[in-house]
Amino acid sequence: MQFKEENKIRFENGNLFVPEKPYIVYIEGDGTGPDIWNASKMVFDSAVKKVFNGKKEIIWIEGFAGEKAFKEKGSYLPEETLELIKELRVGIKGPLTTPVGKGIRSINVALRQELDLYACIRPVRYFEGVPSPIKYPEKVDFVIFRENTEDLYAGIEWQAGSEEAKKVSDFLYKEFGKKLPDYVGIGIKPISRFATERLTRMAMRYCIKNKKDTLTFVHKGNIMKFTEGAFKNWGVDCVKREFGQYVVIEGEGEKEKNKVLVNDRIADAMFQQIVLRPDEYKVIVTPNLNGDYLSDAAAALVGGLGMAPGANIGDGYAVFEATHGTAPKYAGLDKVNPSSVILSGVMMFEYLGWDAVGELIIKAIERTIKNKTVTYDLARQMEGSKELKCSQFAEEIIKNM
Repeated sequence: MQFKEENKIRFENGNLFVPEKPYIVYIEGDGTGPDIWNASKMVFDSAVKKVFNGKKEIIWIEGFAGEKAFKEKGSYLPEETLELIKELRVGIKGPLTTPVGKGIRSINVALRQELDLYACIRPVRYFEGVPSPIKYPEKVDFVIFRENTEDLYAGIEWQAGSEEAKKVSDFLYKEFGKKLPDYVGIGIKPISRFATERLTRMAMRYCIKNKKDTLTFVHKGNIMKFTEGAFKNWGVDCVKREFGQYVVIEGEGEKEKNKVLVNDRIADAMFQQIVLRPDEYKVIVTPNLNGDYLSDAAAALVGGLGMAPGANIGDGYAVFEATHGTAPKYAGLDKVNPSSVILSGVMMFEYLGWDAVGELIIKAIERTIKNKTVTYDLARQMEGSKELKCSQFAEEIIKNM
């Protein structure tokens, strides 16, 4: 397919240039993905039309990944899908299937690594009326910046009993005297200064732009001193060197009103912190695996993964995504909550510089939830609520714009 140059998003000298009618790639997703996507698209198109009165619009281009791609293209992640996103730069996707312990490695991880989408960004905030397991969920309002390309998710691992695992095990014993069990799976955990610093820069720029007064490195550096400990040290060094005039380092000075307080927390302790003292944190920066755990746990505080958006962003490329799974037992039933993709779309509009569209959607979602007109996952926990189908929930959001 030939794409018109005037409708392509451009990235030049570190800046994104968005035309009035940009191409955006969408991937429906597996399981409940088509239901969620159709509902979300209704909301996106209605909000854009209402804000810009026809002067701007999204031109949606379908990309294939997951089960649909395998059926139609013979591959779970066709090369043409990667090339499509590279050409058009921005995409949004529903949930994709990842088999456990066998088969294809995660398509989501592959997209991040192939496109070098090095930052997984997950805002966690509470919507009034959503059921929560904590007493003061309104105090939860922070953004997690998770490194996306390294750590154990780099995919450097060997199966127990394989020739490769034996070679690595023998090498560790011969060269370093580290004896592993005879039948052992082995994974490598790379963390580099380069990847740490570019994630730190993105998080600090977000703090400055959005007037966030705290940035916290979360790590397990007390045990993994040369990987996660280095992550914290490199991050703090980068902040001091490149953003010194904007920050105060915890323990090195008093907190100042117009500066960002930079601190760090041990990962296991941080799980308590987000439950007991969530209002003390605004921007959280983590290695890959810790960020995965922490962002899902944080989502539970504000209604679960159905209310949690996500974005994978690199230099000039971005893919926004549902953070939950495919829920195949509900596929085609028009039942599940589309909020994760809708809120990911809000992040997409902010990335495009169409902030008014995102703000309109947020306000409409707030009204819809306050009215207790919600999908089954929320309705079963909200007394006096009216349960809506996935598509009906989208229609209700549109009515409340």
